[in-house]
Amino acid sequence: MEAIQRDEIEKEIREKQKTVDYDTKEFTIELLLSKYTKDKETDENEIYVPYYQRAFVWNLERQSKFIESVILGLPIPYIFTAEMEDGRLEIVDGSQRIRTLEAFIENKFKLIKLEVLENMNGCYFDDLPVPRKRKFLNTTLRMIVLSEKSNDDARFMVFERINTGSDLLRDMEKRLGSYQGEFTEFMVEYTKNPLFIELTGFTKKASDRKEPEELILRFFAYSDDYLDFKGNVNDFLDKYLKKQNLDGFDEEIYKQRFNNVLEFVKKYFPNGLTKTLNSKKTPRLRFEAITVGVYLALKQNPNLEPTNMDWLESDEFEQEIKGQASNSPKRVKSRIEFVRDRLLSN
Repeated sequence: MEAIQRDEIEKEIREKQKTVDYDTKEFTIELLLSKYTKDKETDENEIYVPYYQRAFVWNLERQSKFIESVILGLPIPYIFTAEMEDGRLEIVDGSQRIRTLEAFIENKFKLIKLEVLENMNGCYFDDLPVPRKRKFLNTTLRMIVLSEKSNDDARFMVFERINTGSDLLRDMEKRLGSYQGEFTEFMVEYTKNPLFIELTGFTKKASDRKEPEELILRFFAYSDDYLDFKGNVNDFLDKYLKKQNLDGFDEEIYKQRFNNVLEFVKKYFPNGLTKTLNSKKTPRLRFEAITVGVYLALKQNPNLEPTNMDWLESDEFEQEIKGQASNSPKRVKSRIEFVRDRLLSN
């Protein structure tokens, strides 16, 4: 390896290290929970679960095994938090653990299926001897606090690389946590739009994974920049969201743009944005093709009134919204313009 390459490697490492600023803290369970529960009802608790985090998903067996691990003194993974402008700590990874501790101490569940501390099966927190309860509350947990000084790229890197097995955050969850700003807030709020809700369908799991926000982001990103899309979809969406938050946007114009599309879809698309009426799934590729295609068609002809929608059930359209390399720039452009051209041709 050339000396100049070694110098460039070292330079890059040092530059990237500067973007990550964090601190390590230790809290007793009692103190940690007080910071989490105090003023939680008014959303002013010092340590909090952000809106983008999915609902509580651990079952009783998993909660019980976690409590057993704490009592046994087994190593517990770090809780990751991010420091916000107001000094509060947003939980990046560890909300399931914190909420389990809170539920156990408040006697909301009893321990089940323990294989090591078998005599504790069926016990609530209040069933434990007083000395054991004190020891439990005085157990310390470690926390990584990503400083407010860390930039967006550093925050996203932490979100992306945290791995807790089946609880790995999805791309949109990471975006909502990393790229905060007015456009992000706008997308989240738009998921409550009654017409958007009527024309789409999501399972609870998909909603918890922020699929509605993902689709809204895709609509705006492609309707603004689909001709400039190159490479990886996630990189494209990340850059778009960061840019919108940084540069600002006219909320009323963007809201009206999507409203116009949804009203058109309601009028002319029998199944809305789903494949079948009342479906609990909104396929991404179908959503992109229809919403962005409709937007482009209305942009050319605001008074558009199509008379033939048979193409919606055609094999040709089906091929456009499925298959390999479906997110290549060529395929994205093809399916969007397919819908646009079919609407404008009749």
